[in-house]
Amino acid sequence: MPVTLAEAKKNVQDDLQVGVIDEFQKSSFIMDNIIFDDCVSPTGGGATLTYGYTRLTTQPTAAFRAINTEYTPSEVTKQRYTVDLKVFGGSFEIDRVISNMGGIINEVTLQMQQKIKAASALFSDTVINGDSAVDANAFDGLDKALTGSSTEFNTDSVIDLSTSAAVDSNYKAFVDLLDEFLMQLDGTPSMIAGNTKMIAKLRAVARRMGMYQLTKNDFGQPVEYYGAVPFVDLGAKPGSNSPIVSIDTDTGTTSLYAVRFGLDGFHAVSMAGVAPVQTWLPDFKTAGAVKKGEVEMVAAVALKATKAAGVFRKIKVQ
Repeated sequence: MPVTLAEAKKNVQDDLQVGVIDEFQKSSFIMDNIIFDDCVSPTGGGATLTYGYTRLTTQPTAAFRAINTEYTPSEVTKQRYTVDLKVFGGSFEIDRVISNMGGIINEVTLQMQQKIKAASALFSDTVINGDSAVDANAFDGLDKALTGSSTEFNTDSVIDLSTSAAVDSNYKAFVDLLDEFLMQLDGTPSMIAGNTKMIAKLRAVARRMGMYQLTKNDFGQPVEYYGAVPFVDLGAKPGSNSPIVSIDTDTGTTSLYAVRFGLDGFHAVSMAGVAPVQTWLPDFKTAGAVKKGEVEMVAAVALKATKAAGVFRKIKVQ
């Protein structure tokens, strides 16, 4: 049964596991909101974790006809895809002496929280930039899927939002383009996402247009909206200050992504009967001075319909 992380933690009995899932939700808007299709079972002795699906690449059509004439046949275009679930996470080691030192923050808790933060950042990064041709251990992300597609928008001209004066001059033109971009999708997106600078520009535009809203999620964290659509800063790559959505150093331009979460749109894939998040705490009850802890996920993403996601190119932010 497809689940979100919020639903998955209801089936977890271990308090630690529930806390870990909470941390994943808190650390990433995508993690908190994306749906996991937990249906993949190991085959071939566990060597293959493959999810197959059909992506619709064109929309259905309809037409009028005259009496005694036939409709002109037309079919939706679809393409078969498969994605292999990938394993990602990290480990840490702690000496048993350090684990007993106490302090303001328990060292095991600190290391676990930071490892979860890194794993969440890696997932968000791969959702956008993943390319199995570059890293065979990663799954393919949205940028690869959308490049050259019908929802890759504004590939030629640059819209300048680099300064406050530029925003004042161009925000109406940008909003017209943004609305046109969003209307190309097959439904209301679940999020609009970009890097910190892009989201700051979108916030400025939304305020000028009277389209800015602010609410809080279940964890009390602020969620910003452009109209009815949340807009999200995807943050930095794991272990780095480089933004997940890059800025071209020569032109100062970046991209803005819009995604509709759903089993018929864009969703994650995980193993059947297994919680999406697994943890192993250091076991200090056994011999050995240094013990290891680990955080791990087995997941991938699938874009079922090309129009369930899009990318707005060439927005100048610096």
